[in-house]
Amino acid sequence: MLEQPGGMDRCGVRIGAVRYLNAWPLTFCLARHAPAAQVVVDLPSRLADGLVEGRLDVALIPSIEYLRHPGCTIVSDVCIASNGPVRSVMLYSRVPVQEIGSLALDEGSRTSAALVQIWLRERHGLAPRLQTLAIGAAPADSAADAVLLIGDRGMRSPCGRFPFVWDLGQQWTLWTGLPFVFALWVARPGVQWDGLEVALGAARDEGLTRLPEIARQAAPVVGIPEAECLSYLRDHLEFRLAARQRQGLDRFFELAARHGLDGRG
Repeated sequence: MLEQPGGMDRCGVRIGAVRYLNAWPLTFCLARHAPAAQVVVDLPSRLADGLVEGRLDVALIPSIEYLRHPGCTIVSDVCIASNGPVRSVMLYSRVPVQEIGSLALDEGSRTSAALVQIWLRERHGLAPRLQTLAIGAAPADSAADAVLLIGDRGMRSPCGRFPFVWDLGQQWTLWTGLPFVFALWVARPGVQWDGLEVALGAARDEGLTRLPEIARQAAPVVGIPEAECLSYLRDHLEFRLAARQRQGLDRFFELAARHGLDGRG
């Protein structure tokens, strides 16, 4: 139970969590550390909408959404980040990068959608026409030159001919030398979240001690072999918003604003 009165236990905070494998270490033990919370599981883009519209009090949202809603507050040092290959934010292309004229963006993505546009503009001078790839649609259903896939389906090679593949976590770190922060625990304005940061941190810390168990349970759910699940969680992700991660976040926000992707233009 949380120890601070007047906080989460009293208000029954509504927490939004993503359904992707990368969030399992953060949510696997959450009910034990935040027993009074109501947890809603959905896509990151929908969680961001729910937070802004008041249907959620705290959510693990795409980092770009924190930039777009300055009244919100980061409530924990828990995050989802990478410092090199991330494996679950992938650009699959039918053509070499210089020939990408159209790009289909995973419907569940907002941070990664901004990241791929920044990378294409800054590194390759490209601004392809954008399309949406619905959650239920296969990459082969899109006629776009390239397709951005995130989360669990980003880890599975798509059907069809996509001979060119880029891991955007890796591309970011090779370019900037910094980690990339994909998601953060954020509260909407006016929410009483006293003590919640303790619960979120404790849930993460316990989850990280149980990665083999998480991988075993997650594998049949996400359709990825257990060994790959474990390697992904253990070797490709970071879950603490420390100084280097904050530097990477600031750099991303700077570039997003430069390209009008911060929602303020």
